[in-house]
Amino acid sequence: MADKNRLVLAYSGGLDTSVAISYLKERTGKDVVAVSLDVGQGGESLETIKERALACGAVEAYVVDARDEFANEYCMKALKANAMYEGVYPLVSAISRPLISKHLVRAAHQFGADTISHGCTGKGNDQVRFEVSIASIDPTLKAISPIRDLSLTRDVEIAFAKEHQLPIVQTEKSPFSIDQNVWGRAIETGFLEDPWNAPTKDCYSYTDDPAFPPVEDEVVIEFKQGVPVKIDGHDVTPLQAIEEMNRRAGAQGIGRIDLIEDRLVGIKSRELYEAPGAVALITAHQELENCCLEREQHRIKRDIDKRWAELVYDAQWFSPATQSLNAFIEDTQKYVNGEIRMTLHGGRAVVTGRRSDSSLYDYNLATYDSGDSFDQKSSNGFIDIYGLPSRVAAARDVKFGNGIEVPDNTVE
Repeated sequence: MADKNRLVLAYSGGLDTSVAISYLKERTGKDVVAVSLDVGQGGESLETIKERALACGAVEAYVVDARDEFANEYCMKALKANAMYEGVYPLVSAISRPLISKHLVRAAHQFGADTISHGCTGKGNDQVRFEVSIASIDPTLKAISPIRDLSLTRDVEIAFAKEHQLPIVQTEKSPFSIDQNVWGRAIETGFLEDPWNAPTKDCYSYTDDPAFPPVEDEVVIEFKQGVPVKIDGHDVTPLQAIEEMNRRAGAQGIGRIDLIEDRLVGIKSRELYEAPGAVALITAHQELENCCLEREQHRIKRDIDKRWAELVYDAQWFSPATQSLNAFIEDTQKYVNGEIRMTLHGGRAVVTGRRSDSSLYDYNLATYDSGDSFDQKSSNGFIDIYGLPSRVAAARDVKFGNGIEVPDNTVE
């Protein structure tokens, strides 16, 4: 049974959410349960974050290492869908929010809370992703945001922390707003809000400068049903595959993205992303699909992939539409098995080889050398039937004086 005197807070361990623990208690009268997940963002340990949450006044701290869960159940779905919002963004933040929301709801049930709080502003996408995801799992839970709903600005936070002697070490504020996990890193605000300003080297952390790369790196990635299972012959879990490709592709400056993005809330924003592992893995996965998917299935899937990325970006991870698309995408992956060889160098991941026992590429049909098994005489009848609608329409156009004019090139 829900306890009206408890709420669950998505807790990062930073200034905003540390202050929010006591602030929410004071403003709402509710005890706060802090929830923290490790999704591969790096930084402090979960134990350190847990201790800080309790020291800041949380009555309980729910922490979980969700890296494998995130890689297996969220990143791999994005990989199978070749998910790139607006053709370039690998959904770094968008795919982590449903997972965090699931654990927020789980903690609310475990500790009997009736309200969930997050630290999003009223201008971003994440407020929608959290609250729609929470409502999709348990529509009886309420959701609030202290920054959006309770006027919790940074100057208010600092003054509140000093007044209440909260155990927070105040460091110099980063000029950027950063969200990161194992799938990638999102960087925004500060001088980047002027789209004429070029990124500076301090914007980047996951990638080295592609203008000064080390020697090229050749990698062979083996997939089974659309999931990477080996790199250069050694077994990997999805998490290990992402981490290794983050290191190797990141060293070559692969996965830097600078985008004017259409936000869900209706405004355009300037976003930088770093997603070396995601970009390299999606590049390899797409090329293996080129070999293994039947033509019409492949055409449909490219459309489905685009819609999947848009739906997930737009906070629809748990929606019926996304679940239906998941079923189609999963069905397409049964024969996406094989190896892709890539060269990583200077900001580019270039496929140089493909090998698959379930490939639809048939050398004997494709070759122009002797041994060609394609019956070229069949093309005569094929062209005749395929071109029939065009010929009939062209004859009608000529009949009514609307035929295509051919310029007269006669030289007088």
